Amino acid sequence: MTIVENNVDQTINDEAVTTGYARTDDGEQLHWRRIGQGPPVVLCNGVGVSTFFWKYLVAELRVDHTVLVWDYRGHGRSARIRDPLQTNLSVERHADDCALVMAAAGIDAPAVVVGHSMGCQVALELRRRHPARVSGLVLALGTAGKALETFFDWSGSPRMFQAVRDLVFAIGAPVNLLVRPLLESPLAWEVATRARLVDPYYTRREDLTRYLAHLSSLDQRMFWTSVLSLQRHDAWGTLPALGCPLLVIAAENDNFTPMWCSEKMVRLTPGAELMVLADGTHAALVEQPETLNHRIRRFIEQRCATA
Repeated sequence: MTIVENNVDQTINDEAVTTGYARTDDGEQLHWRRIGQGPPVVLCNGVGVSTFFWKYLVAELRVDHTVLVWDYRGHGRSARIRDPLQTNLSVERHADDCALVMAAAGIDAPAVVVGHSMGCQVALELRRRHPARVSGLVLALGTAGKALETFFDWSGSPRMFQAVRDLVFAIGAPVNLLVRPLLESPLAWEVATRARLVDPYYTRREDLTRYLAHLSSLDQRMFWTSVLSLQRHDAWGTLPALGCPLLVIAAENDNFTPMWCSEKMVRLTPGAELMVLADGTHAALVEQPETLNHRIRRFIEQRCATA
């Protein structure tokens, strides 16, 4: 492992913000950003998302924690992937990448790892593959494995996702030119709110717009390959012997991950805690940040400080 960049690029309230890149053993370049000082907290994104979804939690924790945010392969400020068929986009590889990024950023102590959506599976896999890196887990709006089976609680979801992935690859690179205008259109907000993918009364339009802009910038072949990898990963069997504090966060109106998945994770994990966000959707990180941030802070201080 080598760090190809490591510099202080800005100051926020007199706190140094260090950014850098970690080079993986198969040649990928991963972007990371370390903010604040104190016990470490590592944040793992959902698929198709960059670090901006964590802005409210980062603002909450940076005053007394070291917060590490980072981008998966092909996402955000990490190097974009030229050929998704030649790059490992599995959850297992993302977990190994997370351990690599932690080392590159100088996070040596065990960290509380917070995952959103796909990040829940990455966080669980990090605990399985690199247990000394994890002191506690917060799994928000995600599941422990085979995530496509529970999308909209519909048994046909895995076949639907496979069909979309096959179509994207059949079209090839031009698919990006077709998808980009749709995601950047004002109609995208209407579709997302009418389908209850986000709650229009809680979500700031600029937060969703930023997500859609990032999604439109991605190679769709890479994105759909990453989505399919969620179905091949399964960490359900790790829960009974997880061995660290666990907080699971669910949302009443999450169509991506139904609440019974969160309840099952808590039921299988000794000592686990469950938080349910009333009226929340899969985008609850930016819908109800005050409530969510308060609960995460309390969990870290009460359950993880001495873990």
